[in-house]
Amino acid sequence: MTLFLISIVAFFMLRLMPGDPAQVLAGQDASQELVAEIRTRLGLDQPVAVQYLKYLESLATGDLGYSIRSRQPVLEEVAARLPATLALGYSAILIALALGLLLGVWAAVRVGRWPDILVLMAALLGVSAPTFWIGLLLILLFSVHLGWLPVAATGRWDSFILPIATLVPLSLAIFSRLARSTMLDVLSEDYIRTAVAKGVKERVVLWRHALRNALIPVVTIAGLEFARLLGGVIAVETIFAWPGAGKALVDAIVSRDFPMIQGLILAFALVFALTNLLVDILNGIIDPRVRKA
Repeated sequence: MTLFLISIVAFFMLRLMPGDPAQVLAGQDASQELVAEIRTRLGLDQPVAVQYLKYLESLATGDLGYSIRSRQPVLEEVAARLPATLALGYSAILIALALGLLLGVWAAVRVGRWPDILVLMAALLGVSAPTFWIGLLLILLFSVHLGWLPVAATGRWDSFILPIATLVPLSLAIFSRLARSTMLDVLSEDYIRTAVAKGVKERVVLWRHALRNALIPVVTIAGLEFARLLGGVIAVETIFAWPGAGKALVDAIVSRDFPMIQGLILAFALVFALTNLLVDILNGIIDPRVRKA
């Protein structure tokens, strides 16, 4: 149902965009006869409702159509581009989640002291700095001045470093602040005080009892944060010329490639839905009450 609603919104919103795909494909100097012929060939001369019904009919058979710009099947284009985007997105979210939990726990245990203040200040900077600005600074420092890392994708492992480093700060700031606040709440619970009073080691109380309960809201927010991070991936792929679905989406929007835009939007929606399903499964593993519910 979610994908169906997204297909409706994507299809009809695209038709409100300025610009004619047939005109873009034919060129600015093309004759009106040629533009009309291309519109007929693409089915753009039919009523929008008829176009959508035909699109749904093709979608039901797994046919996303053909890209107007490359003349290749959209499904093949998406399948070729999406793995590069998922590699960036999942790598960034996992790194940010792991570091955010560590920093959040560190700040909560030393609340009010310099580690807590340092983590809060770093989180404030991470939230405030725009993603594209971080990417440009990293390129200037590590690629232009130091020459350590490549600017664009080269297929080597080191080409992942700058794009991932650009995506991580904002998610890291969100996870560290959330982990700190939830850990502080958990540490104030009676069962934690009881465990400490019984002489259980602080390390055991912290990592076995407190962290397990503090993980639940952090993991839940991770699903929503991944959706926001996919938006950041589009900007990062454009900056670093990354051959992923985000850059393909920007190129498709510029060329008014409606089938490609629709296919990529559906692919992003499917990835987001599957990620949230994974989050629900993880919450069930962490909290037995979720499994019973």
